Amino acid sequence: MKKARGFLKGFSVIGVIIGVAVVAAIAVAAFLVIDGNNKATNYNDYDFYSVIGPDAHNGNIGDHVKRDKDGSYKGEPVYIFEYADFQCPGCASMNTRINQLVDEMNGKLAVVYRNHLLSYHQNATAAASAAEAAGLQGYWKEYGDKLFAEQSEWEYKSASERTSLFEKYFTEVTDGKGDLNKFREDMASDAVSKKISFDMGIGKRIGIEATPAFYVDGQFIKWTSEEGGSLTIDGKKITWDAALSGPEFAHILTKVVEAKLGA
Repeated sequence: MKKARGFLKGFSVIGVIIGVAVVAAIAVAAFLVIDGNNKATNYNDYDFYSVIGPDAHNGNIGDHVKRDKDGSYKGEPVYIFEYADFQCPGCASMNTRINQLVDEMNGKLAVVYRNHLLSYHQNATAAASAAEAAGLQGYWKEYGDKLFAEQSEWEYKSASERTSLFEKYFTEVTDGKGDLNKFREDMASDAVSKKISFDMGIGKRIGIEATPAFYVDGQFIKWTSEEGGSLTIDGKKITWDAALSGPEFAHILTKVVEAKLGA
């Protein structure tokens, strides 16, 4: 009994009940989300290389777009599409570089983020659900950045431990202004499950095998290939001879933006 009291200490009875329900709901939904094959969705109706808005098939949660809205450039940005997993170490490392580049481009670059969960990441579904739930209160980017920054703390935790951490992160990124009960409920909601499944369905259809994966103008950026790669952007060819480091990848994206905008 002492152990049980220790676990419950600091939690309201309602909070514990909701927390347990969230864990159970996410566990039940995990297979369906990872499968990412929403049979009720006609993916032929969507352009995977354009920003997708909210509708019934993605739980009324549209694409998340990172862009420096306060930047000096006010025209249409160049869109890069990223497929990532919050439990992926490479995604966490690249997230910092992407955020920095978006800021440096002053509004010229926008990165569209879509969930692509790797089946062997035990907490990937829960993490994506938490980010989407935070997004419903306007904190998707802040929460996603927090998940990546604290990845080593939560990635291999048990269901109850990660839930406690995810709730703590939510309180921190919202500075205590977020609705924690709504966050808990949204984590296990049909809307969030549909959003993740919808993203996964796109990833399956374009053949993503690893994360992070990046696309521009419908072309896969082979940034990890030892053989290098190339892109043709508005008739201009951009090439590289080997796998790209973070700074080199940022340099390629800078050249893509320049080619698209005629800089």
